[in-house]
Amino acid sequence: MHAQHSRKTDFLIIGSGIAGLSFALKVAPFGKVLMITKSNEDESNTKYAQGGIAAVTVESDSFEKHIHDTLVAGDGLCDEAVVRTVISEAPERVKELIDWGARFDRRADGSYDLGKEGGHSEHRILHHKDNTGFEIERAMLEQVRNHPNIEILDHHFAVEIITQHHLGMYINSSTPGIECYGVYALNLRTGKTDSILARITLMATGGAGNVYASTTNPKIATGDGVAMVYRAKGRVENMEFIQFHPTALYEPGVQPSFLITEAMRGFGAILRNQEGEDFMPRYDHRASLAPRDIVARAIDNEMKQRGEEFVYLDCRHLDPTALQAHFPTIFEKCKSIGIDIRTDMIPVVPSCHYMCGGIKTDLQAKTSIQNLLAAGECSSTGLHGGNRLASNSLLEALVYGHRAAQTAIESFSLVEFRTDIPDWDIKGTADPEEMVLITQSLRELQAIMSSYVGIVRSNIRLQRALDRLLILNRETENLYRRTTLSPALCELRNLILVGYLIIKSAMQRKESRGLHYSLDFPRATEKASV
Repeated sequence: MHAQHSRKTDFLIIGSGIAGLSFALKVAPFGKVLMITKSNEDESNTKYAQGGIAAVTVESDSFEKHIHDTLVAGDGLCDEAVVRTVISEAPERVKELIDWGARFDRRADGSYDLGKEGGHSEHRILHHKDNTGFEIERAMLEQVRNHPNIEILDHHFAVEIITQHHLGMYINSSTPGIECYGVYALNLRTGKTDSILARITLMATGGAGNVYASTTNPKIATGDGVAMVYRAKGRVENMEFIQFHPTALYEPGVQPSFLITEAMRGFGAILRNQEGEDFMPRYDHRASLAPRDIVARAIDNEMKQRGEEFVYLDCRHLDPTALQAHFPTIFEKCKSIGIDIRTDMIPVVPSCHYMCGGIKTDLQAKTSIQNLLAAGECSSTGLHGGNRLASNSLLEALVYGHRAAQTAIESFSLVEFRTDIPDWDIKGTADPEEMVLITQSLRELQAIMSSYVGIVRSNIRLQRALDRLLILNRETENLYRRTTLSPALCELRNLILVGYLIIKSAMQRKESRGLHYSLDFPRATEKASV
């Protein structure tokens, strides 16, 4: 029996962040575009990006400086050709954003108010106060909604990529010529799983922050794209490189964690432990402006050594009017929980923030699966290497959204739709008896990952995490086989797989490099105590 509920589109986009939106706007003049998102169309990691977008826009800066900063941050693991491409294409992509209506802050003389963040040698961050991602998404969604060729299906959960596997062919990771025909998607309004067939599919599903107990990502960031591609036997890489933002607001039990942007340290805020000591100079000569991984490890170490739950970010010495004008969202959020950032210190903790690895892509945004492209945080392009430079992520999503669109436009008309895709198989499944089986497993997963696979790792911690995760995986796969689909179950399954991939990648890396720091492989240049 072939798919009764199938839809066809030239271009299918999974996700509605900056990568998916820019791709949609560029391919829309050439064919029918369908964008599916499991939540509301404006819910994505893009929306929560506070800092800004890095690009060379002034005479005093240069591509070479931005390239150098990116390569240094990536700890020798970046693909230099990719870095050069992304950074040299950045000004053009940023100009497009401005043409689409994104408003970046300007100074009184009309020039852009460029910020500086850890790891950057120049002021080059375009921003809109402290909610840049929200502003970019606002502008792009307005363009997308007004385009007659683009349809957004919200509350549709992509479950699996459709490949030859669904036509009865045995596929493993070394099978040549795996093809993507579209996806099976769960319509959350009807509860039915439909097939959506596409000539070209773009995976733009964002990050996986919810694999950890504390994350700055929204609840929807559950690694769905990476998990789907891995299950379809596509190539995934560098999953051990998880960026922890050093400074999320300390608010136990609140999800997602509220981000206190790095731009505040760029503005002059200082990290202090609970005794009030400015501790960062003990760890790095750049003090509070050291790259994120160094700052996050230093905070982690201060908290572990002192047995404390958080450290402080101190803005009390800064100009109060300028502080409030630059960081209005942070000012209001802190005020709402009784903290006046002009006179009180802000309690902060590191929180899972960004996934540097993901679905392996080439410079054309192609994955190892034919007719499947990937862009944004779910992809691993080679730009970030072992550690992402601040504000390079929105940039990467834009550049690869553009490159994916070029690839799609060149090839989509050559791809035929399959007519023999079977319906989603629901034989032998029933509604779950107890939600606790899902919610408790998720809590266990997050506790395992946070305790053993966090900012600092060791062989013994990783092995313990793997042993626990294999049990969780077995239980969840059994539940999946006998239960009707639900987002909670699909997300749990995806997160367990992402956790497994992070652990396996970390175990294979016999060194401390980039964001992966192991006690068993101390760096020669760093104190063994960190």
